[in-house]
Amino acid sequence: MTMQETRPTVLVLTALPLEYAAVRAHVEEREELVHRDGTRVERGQLPGTSWHVALAELGMGAERAAALTTQLVNWLRPEAVFFVGVAGSLKDDVGIGDVVVGTQVYEIHGGKQTPEGFLVRPKALPSSLALEQAARSAVRDMPDVQAHFLPIATGDVVLADAESEIARFLRRSYNDAGAIEMEGFGALQAAHLSGQLNALVIRGISDRADAEKHKADASGSQKRAAEQAAAVTVAVLHKHRPREGSSVPSGSEEGPHRHGDGGATYGGDHIDFRGGTFHGPVTGKSDGRR
Repeated sequence: MTMQETRPTVLVLTALPLEYAAVRAHVEEREELVHRDGTRVERGQLPGTSWHVALAELGMGAERAAALTTQLVNWLRPEAVFFVGVAGSLKDDVGIGDVVVGTQVYEIHGGKQTPEGFLVRPKALPSSLALEQAARSAVRDMPDVQAHFLPIATGDVVLADAESEIARFLRRSYNDAGAIEMEGFGALQAAHLSGQLNALVIRGISDRADAEKHKADASGSQKRAAEQAAAVTVAVLHKHRPREGSSVPSGSEEGPHRHGDGGATYGGDHIDFRGGTFHGPVTGKSDGRR
């Protein structure tokens, strides 16, 4: 088999086109793969590493992220999952252009409404120790990146008012969180439920989650923040090594296989052996096609 077919896979997920573009710029020899339900990824090589990167743009929201991450994990069998993109800062010392690496991720909407008020029932998931340690090592060699290792809050809200009720709630109940975003908890939960996959959320800060958000966005801060988050993700993958024997060959029953048009499909009642070399007997059935 070729090196292309035997590299282990890391799944890198984004919500927005500019986040996708920032990661895509680092990935070479890309090919598009299409799940049988229509979800698309681009898979390519990360230069200087042993990794295949499978890159997907999922859209916004934690529930969507959870469902599609589960689908992609079951399909591609990655060794690690990253959610990468932009976020709003929740702390004065976490500035625009900085990067927050999530030590854990909170889902902020869980709780119980009582006559005495809203009782918080926190949900938190830890990030992978191995990936967090790789990130701590990686950013030491990145003088242009100001990185913070802090919890990240996930909520179904775009926060653009630092004096709003939700902002006060965050300061009261999740006061150690360094950033707020919309997808990280969903992706992390899917990774954990899929067998304790290594998973990490990396966010570049594009605004301060306040009334000046629209001005920050207009200044190009989202693009810069996305590029910083992508750069840290790539640096982590240069540090983090795949497990031995972890690769799944494309063309196997366990992973996607390419068709002649450059796309790929998953599952079905056949395996496409084109482009692969197999040792030992292969048993199958013919459907008469040539």
